Amino acid sequence: MKDNGSQVGPGESGLYNRIAVLRAERGASRQDLADAVGVNYQTIGFLERGEYGPSLKLAFAIAEYFRLPVEAIFSTQPFRPLSEQVYASSRSQEKG
Repeated sequence: MKDNGSQVGPGESGLYNRIAVLRAERGASRQDLADAVGVNYQTIGFLERGEYGPSLKLAFAIAEYFRLPVEAIFSTQPFRPLSEQVYASSRSQEKG
């Protein structure tokens, strides 16, 4: 399921997340993240696809791994693409 052609929908969990993007930015595999937070690597895949909603404890562990607030990783609303957020903020700084 796609949302605006750019983002996988929330799936059964009802949550959107940026786990795959964050892993790619950091060069971390599913196994790396799974080992760090104490789950099976398949759980990370289920989370990324929205097939599984994390427990609060797991959500905080993932946030700690990425050194980001939970709301930067998980949301009930679709995220704006990171490139749009960065580009929009740099454009507004250029105008100001």
